[in-house]
Amino acid sequence: MNWHSRYVQQASWSRALRAHALARARLPEAHRVLEVGCGTGAVLMDVPGRGRQVFGLDLDGAALTQCREHVPAARLVRGDALALPFKERSLDVVWCHYLLLWVADPIGALREMKRVTASGGWVLALSEPDYLSREDAPVGLVELGRLQTAALKAQGADPGFGRRLSAAFLAAGLKLVEAGTLERMDASAQREQRDAEWEIIEWDLRPLVSPAELEDWRRLDLEAWTRGERHMHVPTYFALGRA
Repeated sequence: MNWHSRYVQQASWSRALRAHALARARLPEAHRVLEVGCGTGAVLMDVPGRGRQVFGLDLDGAALTQCREHVPAARLVRGDALALPFKERSLDVVWCHYLLLWVADPIGALREMKRVTASGGWVLALSEPDYLSREDAPVGLVELGRLQTAALKAQGADPGFGRRLSAAFLAAGLKLVEAGTLERMDASAQREQRDAEWEIIEWDLRPLVSPAELEDWRRLDLEAWTRGERHMHVPTYFALGRA
């Protein structure tokens, strides 16, 4: 599995919204910014570093090694979202992308993000999905969605966290400024990304189903696309707040 390619794909889905939210958070005027859970740098690559200090934090040392290659100007730190190694009110903008569903205490992580953000500064969470509201068609592929949701839960994710994102911001003491969902991806875009999506589906489902069952699911999915009947949508949330 090429995780950087996967993260770049995920980052592409939120690029337009991310640009809007970071502009509203006055990123061009910010001097010190941080991405919590930066991974291999798929989002940090899009953040201009000129005239500011750009920090990235992740628990995964191997991911940070890749991030150094992709974003050499960023200052990278290995650390935990629940204990950020930054001083109180030391940053202007702090964000995360597809992270909080993987954190054992997402409200605690948001409190940490608020703690290190200057008073009046900005905290942004992007791409937090709600797999419990996933839509699949035709009906024969609904079970595939349920299996993938179960696989995420088995890996330690909270598949329904996205729907609770705004409430988590408020519980963490942040002033909610804007919240909502990413735009639905149209069918043609989904079709173009089908092979890449199947790579992650196979990764997720390997512990749950046999190779023969996986191949059956893939065939059913392809047949549905060929007939023009395939539909899949996972509501994916964002929230922008002030410290």
